[in-house]
Amino acid sequence: MPTCEGAFFDYLREVDCSDVEVYSIPEGSVVFPKVPLMRVEGPVAVVQLLETPFVNLINYASLVTTNAARHRHVAGKSKVLLEFGLRRAQGPDGAISASKYCFMGGFDATSNVLAGNLFGIPLRGTHSHAFVSSYMSLDEIPDKALRSKDGSRVCQDFVSLVQEWLQKIQVADSLGGVFGYTNQSELAAFVSYALAFPSNFLALVDTYDVMRSGIPNFCAVALALHDLGYKASGIRLDSGDLAYLSIEARKVFRAVEKEFNLPGFAKMVITASNDLNEETIDALNKQGHEVDAFGIGTYLVTCYSQAALGCVFKLVEINSKPRIKLSEDVAKVSIPCKKRCFRLYGKEGYPLVDIMIRESEPSPKAGERILCRHPFIESKRAYVVPQHVEELLQCYWPGRSDKPRAELPSLDKIRSRCMQQLEKLRPDHIRRLNPTPYKVSVSAKLYDFIHCLWLNEAPVGELQ
Repeated sequence: MPTCEGAFFDYLREVDCSDVEVYSIPEGSVVFPKVPLMRVEGPVAVVQLLETPFVNLINYASLVTTNAARHRHVAGKSKVLLEFGLRRAQGPDGAISASKYCFMGGFDATSNVLAGNLFGIPLRGTHSHAFVSSYMSLDEIPDKALRSKDGSRVCQDFVSLVQEWLQKIQVADSLGGVFGYTNQSELAAFVSYALAFPSNFLALVDTYDVMRSGIPNFCAVALALHDLGYKASGIRLDSGDLAYLSIEARKVFRAVEKEFNLPGFAKMVITASNDLNEETIDALNKQGHEVDAFGIGTYLVTCYSQAALGCVFKLVEINSKPRIKLSEDVAKVSIPCKKRCFRLYGKEGYPLVDIMIRESEPSPKAGERILCRHPFIESKRAYVVPQHVEELLQCYWPGRSDKPRAELPSLDKIRSRCMQQLEKLRPDHIRRLNPTPYKVSVSAKLYDFIHCLWLNEAPVGELQ
């Protein structure tokens, strides 16, 4: 027996959003609890149908972008952040979305080729351990020729050139004879990879032994490439003591630069991976390290430290009548009315407070004093004289109305906005431990209205 009348599905087929208006805080903006991310106006049945897709899209996007921004904050501006989460994300759609929102939150590149193609995100990656262990010897390389970068000559036996450089490294005085016999199958893999990608040679050096094999093998191939006009990209460390290994690898690169007079070799990029997260990056920073780039996957795209974001969709007004949702938990009491939201900035350029006002109220203005009140706590209030006022909600879908439609910026512009917004925040608001709560307020008129409506809607108990 069907649970729905057929006419309901006919109704769904005819639903459109021409009478819906959507207002939103621009993507890439820093937002705080209680301030509405979106305001959706329209026929109640249609708007109710939009709840699930809107909340689904906003929740995951906000969660992943925030997680990416937190990793960027702990890593610092100077480090390169690479999103390596495709294999661990919740399905292919989750992986594509994660790549996009990690880039928005401050990451520099992704290993997800499809995401790079769809969104124009820079692509970065390396070969795998399986690639290294799939080689048995240098004899497995069929074509050993490599043309120089400028095209003027061809090295017919690149393998022999690499072997010559490996011998020079092994007997170099400045290296103290620390390098002996290296794993030749690993060397074969590196040579093969360099022949295929001479301009982007970045080697994974921990398949067998980082310092005894991976580093000298990498240096031999990098020096051979240098002879032909190429510059190797660097190495990736995927296991072991990342701080120690990065420092030791850097020492070798400095020694090679000095021994063979190769300016810039000491600055070879060192990338670290291996289940990194905020805590491990913070620990590396405290230990001291020589890592230039971090490849982060599982903890980033799955948002391991917080699996979900609790955004909600609440009715605040119907037929011009404000509505409120009450709860014994004050944090879950909704703020009624169609509202406008503003961010007030102080003299130093930092945002001081976000304020919500009723739509009929005049907008706050720079230089004019305004009373900001906590939505629910009577004693928490302060006068603010903002130096700059920014309206947060903008119309992105005007429906049938003639309201101007805000521009949908490119992903690069959204990313830039995200970085700029984070830089505007006071450092104590975004520190990792015990951050200062950011103030979110309502106008005096809205405060009075909230509590009047609260009293009207709350049932009165009777004691006997």
